[in-house]
Amino acid sequence: MSAQQTADPDIVVLREGTEGLPMSSYAERLRERLPDQTVALARTPAEERDLVPNARVVTGITIDPDPLERAERLELFACTFAGTDHVPTEALREHGVAVTNAGGIHAPGIAEQTIANMLVFARNLHEGWRRKRNGEWRHFGSHEFTDSTVTVVGLGSIGQAVVQRLAGFEVETIGIRYTPEKGGPTDEVLGFDDEDVHEAFARSDYVVLACPLNDLTRGLIGEAELATLPPDAVVVNAARGGLVDTDALVSALQTEGIRGAALDVTDPEPLPSDHVLWELENCLITPHTGGHTPKHWDRLADIVADNVAALDAGEELENAVVTPDADG
Repeated sequence: MSAQQTADPDIVVLREGTEGLPMSSYAERLRERLPDQTVALARTPAEERDLVPNARVVTGITIDPDPLERAERLELFACTFAGTDHVPTEALREHGVAVTNAGGIHAPGIAEQTIANMLVFARNLHEGWRRKRNGEWRHFGSHEFTDSTVTVVGLGSIGQAVVQRLAGFEVETIGIRYTPEKGGPTDEVLGFDDEDVHEAFARSDYVVLACPLNDLTRGLIGEAELATLPPDAVVVNAARGGLVDTDALVSALQTEGIRGAALDVTDPEPLPSDHVLWELENCLITPHTGGHTPKHWDRLADIVADNVAALDAGEELENAVVTPDADG
């Protein structure tokens, strides 16, 4: 280990990376933002075992609960994922450690890809790409995005980023959220009950899925919901594959029950190479790349740096998902 590694670190970056991005880059971004803090990168399991017990902040995909018994300084585990179901949150809570997530860092990229997918269908660009591939100079019809109605299901960071980027397109927007009484950035806000969902879908040219996958939302888009959508409607799934009944979607696409779908996520995922969705020309598929961005570590390092300052000031943490027990 280097001298920096052997010193009691303020922040330890765990070795397992995400989205093909090296954790060394993440550690460097943290050092840039926190020049007065010691940031150590644990490159091996042995270094993790040695460094975690002495750290004030640990950040990574998850943390082994065993070192927690020796981690007397640990105040914060900063998860590098938006989801924390895989993190031993109860053990951390009982040990007096707060947990934050990476929620929001993917929103700009996902929102941009969502807008792009809607514009592809609006201008029928995928037909243009097919004709280019075939060397055909033949005109084709297209639509206008202007005056469309876009329903955004879920008004969290991703949904809000989508709505923000829709502002200049002169479209009507409907938001669906758990607490519609809170309002939102859309022209109209409805709830997740069946009546509201079908009311929104009946008026939608585009439906954007930007909500979490849970017991309420699993299979949200099924045969009944697809039947309510107008035949010219397009479904854009930027969230989780399990929100959509895949068999029902395939049927709707094959029978022109809807005009098309753009899927960055699927169920199953990865999508098998022989799956029928690959063959449907009215279905755009990307391999869960909507959130990929070269600014990934910059955005996450901003959150962690702000939270280190919040720890010092005794203030509320950004993106907190676990608050430690008062007696922890």
